[in-house]
Amino acid sequence: MTASDHIDELLARIRARDPGLCAFIEVDAQRARDAAAESARRIAAGAARPLEAMGVAIKANIDVAGLETSAGMAARRGMIASADADAVARLRAAGAVILGTLNMQEAALGADTDNPWFGRAFNPHGAGRTPGGSSGGSGAAVAAGLCDAALGTDTLGSVRIPAAYCGVYGLKPTHGAIPQHGLELAAAGLDTIGPLARDLDTIAALFHAMASPAPAQPISGIGLLAGLGGVTCEPGVLAGYQRTLAALRAEGFAPEDRLTLEAKAVRHAGFVHVSRELGDRLASLLAACPEGFSDSLKFLLDYGRKCSPDEVARSEVVLAETRTAVIAAVGDGALLLPTAPQAAFTQGGRAPSNQADFTSLASVAGLPALAIPAGTDGDGMPVGVQLIGAAGNEAGLIALAHRLEPHLGGAIAPPTN
Repeated sequence: MTASDHIDELLARIRARDPGLCAFIEVDAQRARDAAAESARRIAAGAARPLEAMGVAIKANIDVAGLETSAGMAARRGMIASADADAVARLRAAGAVILGTLNMQEAALGADTDNPWFGRAFNPHGAGRTPGGSSGGSGAAVAAGLCDAALGTDTLGSVRIPAAYCGVYGLKPTHGAIPQHGLELAAAGLDTIGPLARDLDTIAALFHAMASPAPAQPISGIGLLAGLGGVTCEPGVLAGYQRTLAALRAEGFAPEDRLTLEAKAVRHAGFVHVSRELGDRLASLLAACPEGFSDSLKFLLDYGRKCSPDEVARSEVVLAETRTAVIAAVGDGALLLPTAPQAAFTQGGRAPSNQADFTSLASVAGLPALAIPAGTDGDGMPVGVQLIGAAGNEAGLIALAHRLEPHLGGAIAPPTN
């Protein structure tokens, strides 16, 4: 298959399958074909770049030149990016072919991608199920094979939750490892751009193209969150977690409790922080275009502004203490947690409030975290776990995940894929 054939096949899959998934917002078909032709020329000349002809789709809050950076918001319709975000430019320079922009939670505040303006996204693993969020289009498109990889963004879990629900890998890098330039921010101190893909080598290749990764450092030990932080998990999630513990023991590790905290309190404190910062960031746009914000988003933005000074101060103390505790618990090893307490739920109802109970910990600490498929539940829906590593040790997490993959089975293909 030539480079052009490969991209044409991906575009055909998008045309055939995306109407049922609503993963894409815009498809940049002609520029993708032009880039594929350039890839073909480079391959023929023996000058292929590391990501040559890899079809990559981009979450709609990351600038792609010539396309809308909607951030999933009606109020941002018509805001066309004049240049690529740094991360996108680096992918193009490495040979990636950019296919278009992906559906997401409105303003990246939430985790089901039931978007009132750009459509309700669905999980290719189950009719009517959510792909997660806020990078739900990214998870759905990767799982369905509409792209080779995708970029998402992660504030409190928005790369890893879709990865878990859709049965693929998702990396939240160390905060600051990938430039934020060209990203429509939610909370600058938490936001990270990260890749989703069906295999670990692709995750590593994309991260290497966008960042300057350090060599892998050995993982010295595996820590656990005592009592899972008081979070109630579905049986299928617990089974995947236990399966991973067994895999780690088979690889010579002795996982042990290293962290004690109430996960719900951390997630709530993170939400207060994000709600307040994003509310301030969007205040002028809300005043100018209130009809471009859903009632749900208005409520979420209002929440932080209505918190008392004492509640805001308590939340910031929780975040500071959590950061210190998580970094200490990781040390030069890693923490193992479920990714989300549940598998993908049915779209259209009220989303569980605890989706980010586990993922928020790495975000608050600014540490890298890798979401790993860990099998399926009784309904055949994917479940996942995550490894949190020391700052800058993305390569170490990927190396450990490679060791676990034979035990856990890797990415999970949808029934119709």
